[in-house]
Amino acid sequence: MKRRHFLQGSSAAIALAGTPSWVGAQAPKTIFRWVPHADLTLLDPLFTTAFITNIHAQLVFDTLFGLDAQYRPSPQMAAGHAVENDGLLWKITLRGGLKFHDGSLVRAADVRASLVRWGKRDLMGASLMQATEALTVLDDKTIQFKLLKPFPLLLQALARQQGSMAAIMPERLAVGPESVPVKEMVGSGPLKFMADQWVSGSHIIYDKFQDYVPRTDSFAPSFTAGPKIVHVDQVRWVIVPDRATAIAALQTNEVDGIETIDNDFLPVLRKDPSITLLKRTLPSISILRFNHLHAPFNSPLMRQAILSVIDQTEFMTAVNGADFPEYWNDRCGVFVPGSPLDSDAGMEKLKGKRDLSRARAMIKEAGYKGETVVLLDPVDFPSHHASALVTADLFKRLGIKVELLAMDWGTAVQRRNSQEPPLKGGWNVAFTAITGPNNLDPAGHLALRGNGKQAWFGWPTSERLEQLRLAWFEAADLEVQKKIAREIQLQVFEDVPYIPLGAVYGVTALRKQWRDFQPEMPLFYTFRRA
Repeated sequence: MKRRHFLQGSSAAIALAGTPSWVGAQAPKTIFRWVPHADLTLLDPLFTTAFITNIHAQLVFDTLFGLDAQYRPSPQMAAGHAVENDGLLWKITLRGGLKFHDGSLVRAADVRASLVRWGKRDLMGASLMQATEALTVLDDKTIQFKLLKPFPLLLQALARQQGSMAAIMPERLAVGPESVPVKEMVGSGPLKFMADQWVSGSHIIYDKFQDYVPRTDSFAPSFTAGPKIVHVDQVRWVIVPDRATAIAALQTNEVDGIETIDNDFLPVLRKDPSITLLKRTLPSISILRFNHLHAPFNSPLMRQAILSVIDQTEFMTAVNGADFPEYWNDRCGVFVPGSPLDSDAGMEKLKGKRDLSRARAMIKEAGYKGETVVLLDPVDFPSHHASALVTADLFKRLGIKVELLAMDWGTAVQRRNSQEPPLKGGWNVAFTAITGPNNLDPAGHLALRGNGKQAWFGWPTSERLEQLRLAWFEAADLEVQKKIAREIQLQVFEDVPYIPLGAVYGVTALRKQWRDFQPEMPLFYTFRRA
């Protein structure tokens, strides 16, 4: 996008306050202008794992429980809960004053309908519902889970912000066909989605929900736990595809914040006294994903050979450059480095000596016959493009015949869903990233599934990974969860459904006058003008 076009679009967006839709309303006093990492195209959080939709959902919807900065569940819409009958009966009570954006009161019937819908779409929700004999409404403020067997992670399931969150919406919306996305965005969250002012590809507007009642906890807001207090009248997302244009707009005070800053712009922004850089605490983990349906990577030994020579430092340097190592981590296993389930289990497979000769011998033993290996190369996605180039070079050094297919990201996403042979429209190796909160545990971590053709693209089969995942859901406490997470990581390094290439921490840029911005993800409550 050319800069003059952005300026015109930005001016037009700001001028919305004078259009007929605003007649009779008081113009917002405080507007926070934000450039998100992508345009918002899908609204229903149960129908996509796109991170931009997850952020959108955090503003519009609320959940029964939230997560604090240590990823522990804490009551949010819930006033509290009681557990009876040796963990088989859970009663959750709503706190008072909760309203939806359409003015209706939040009832237990709305909660039940929302959770039933969520349980049909979300992986962890489905696991909870499989363990549930009955989910009932006891009164207007109380729901009850009657379980078939204990489900110790029930609160964590309801509090999860990754994957498809357990968003609470009015019963009239939740009872619709689960195969059809909800079009009307009516939640009870701290911000309202202004559908009549949404212009796809241009701007998205969220107004402060004046009837939202924050919690009155004694502790300060922490991730999605504690009081959600919005200190601005409006949050306005401005879509600016060109990064240089967005940076220029930030420097000239035409926008207040940019979600994602490329490393190329970090030196100049660090020198700008009007700009603050914020390192996000939840990284994306870049991954190399194998197609397990076709040769040569249908062989575990072949995949293990590649794992044995992957150098995360090489990949992270290619993706991020060497100048800002504080924004990436080259000692990354299955889960977020430093998070509760992170461990050193089997990490010698990634950090030991890289022996190309031994890897070539393993490839020969695996039965590689010199067939062409198709790598999907999304050239318009810099990080994945860099990973593709490093992998192609590595494969050539290993004696693997490579075809590097250049394409845009959208085409790569479509092609990676094909189960056809690689030379007939399929593929052998693709690149993506597991974003933010999805790396915290096995529940939302799609790359860990080992259920064959029902799994995420790549379609690995691993009975042991599936068993461990189910065991994690039934873990009685965090220590047992950690033990199982170690076993999962060891099994990943044995089956190699994918290879983690390193963790990348996003960098957000803000005008200096804004403070207290959430480090986990952009949530737009707690932050304020300095």
